This record gives sequence, C-alpha cells and structure tokens, in this order.
Amino acid sequence: MATPLAGAAAPAPAPAPAPAPAATVVSPTTATAAYSCGTWGSTTLALTAAQNGTTATITLGAPDMIASVAIPANTMDVTLRLEKNGGPGTTVFRGRSNPSIPAGSPVRFGGLTGTVAPGDSLDSYVGGDSLSFTFSVFSVRCTAITKQSPGPFVFD
Repeated sequence: MATPLAGAAAPAPAPAPAPAPAATVVSPTTATAAYSCGTWGSTTLALTAAQNGTTATITLGAPDMIASVAIPANTMDVTLRLEKNGGPGTTVFRGRSNPSIPAGSPVRFGGLTGTVAPGDSLDSYVGGDSLSFTFSVFSVRCTAITKQSPGPFVFD
C-alpha cells in the first residue's frame, strides 16, 4: 500500500522575505533653540527628531524648566509648531506621550508626531505660538526666540 505522500512533489521553498523599507534620515537629529514662556520664564529646548517615512517624531527636553509637581506619564497635551521651508507655513507636531516626571525634575515632552515630506526643512517658529502644553490646570504658551542650532531639521 502506498503512503499518502509517495510520489508527492517536494514542497516549494518559502518565499524570500520582503526587503526592509529604505531607512529615512533626518539631519541633524538634535538641535537646541531658546523659547520664552511668559511668566513661566525662558528655557533652551533640546529637540531630537526621528523619521519613519512621512511620519516624524520630535522629543523635547527643557533642562532648566523644573516641574513643581509630579507629572504622571501621558498626561500633558503638547503642540509644537516648526516653520516649514523658511516660512510662511508651519508643520504641527502633537502628542500626549510624555514620560513620568518627578517633582523637582526637568520637564520632557514627546514624542510628538507630525507629517513631513521629502526635502522638508523645519526650524523653530519665531514670532508665534511655537510651543504650548497643558497639564491639569497648568497651561503654558511659549514662543521661540531663536532659530535652531546647528540648523533646521531636513527630512529625507
């Protein structure tokens, strides 16, 4: 009696995995810019950018802006506007994914996400409502007072 597999063709080789999508690059990946936050004072923000296709993520750190109360993770609504390609338009980054920040620690924001196109050059938006964030009853609006150093983020 023949076995059920007798004479059966060998199984086809598994298809090769699809190539990984091409990496996208933003340059520089870090920059700093000075921001004035009215009665909350001024700060130098450290901005870090990453890109995945047309989605960009910006994280912000304000080493000299100290939280007076503990801020739980994912509780700040944050909006960042960056000037697009030398103006006059802006690209908006939003998020609610801040890390947990103990009282007495520097404030950190992000990741904030926004949409970019190849060749977009984004810099601090001087002269407008550049950064706003809300936590509980605290609402802060900041204006960039300098452009980014070493320069704008340029997206691939």
